[in-house]
Amino acid sequence: MKRHLVAIATVLLAGIAAHAAGPKSEDAPGPAAYARLKTLVGEWEATTSMGKAHVSYELIAGGTSLVERESGEKMPVMETVYYLDGDRLLLTHYCMAGNQPRMQARSFNPETGEVAFEFLDATNLAPGGGHMHNAKIRATDHDHLNTEWEFYENGQRKMAETAQYTRVK
Repeated sequence: MKRHLVAIATVLLAGIAAHAAGPKSEDAPGPAAYARLKTLVGEWEATTSMGKAHVSYELIAGGTSLVERESGEKMPVMETVYYLDGDRLLLTHYCMAGNQPRMQARSFNPETGEVAFEFLDATNLAPGGGHMHNAKIRATDHDHLNTEWEFYENGQRKMAETAQYTRVK
């Protein structure tokens, strides 16, 4: 009887440990997509509909988080943090709309360098409130980056912001 209890306890503890380590999947785009995003470390510039835009990428926390800091001529500074949760690649966007949407990478194409993120949830988001909902980031090569951010309000896509960045350092 003792052996059976020890075996059951061992199986339960192994299951708990595996669950605590985060979701795992052979097809999860997270680790490969995060590795690609880490190559963005540096400074980038683009000309957008709102004037010149500047974005910088910096690894923090021993390389476990990538911070994107975006500024422009006609917008306040915003930050987005990319990080792995097990095999899931997540982002939290600290938006000028005053909320903080979280998104999860749903696909990654290693040939084009495109990572597609979809909305999970948000903090400080009023019902029907405007927020960034989806994002695509395409690191086409070492010196070129395309981004698309979709803004939703009242459950509908209201607009998309796109930019084509070039590395400046």
